[in-house]
Amino acid sequence: MVEARERDPDFGPERPAGGPVEPRALPSLPRALVNPDPVVAVGSAAWFVVFCVLLVTQVLLGDGPTVWLWTALAGWVLGGIGFLVIRWQRSAARRGSRGAQQGL
Repeated sequence: MVEARERDPDFGPERPAGGPVEPRALPSLPRALVNPDPVVAVGSAAWFVVFCVLLVTQVLLGDGPTVWLWTALAGWVLGGIGFLVIRWQRSAARRGSRGAQQGL
């Protein structure tokens, strides 16, 4: 097989004297970019507002597409489940559980 460097000499970082390339340490992201709470809260609130609007229009107008109503309800419920999963993972990380996600 042909190595990538043989096909394209500009491929990849330069290696000093044929030695291995040291990987650069990436800086950690700010807490505001890593925290999933605002995203889940805004999404759940939006689904709840949509559900309420559809519920009111369904009651006032009568017959209509109920699939939207159930979709909005499912989005709101799944957002609540998402909050529970985040809390569960955080408590597991605080306990020191091996299977817990770090950084939440």
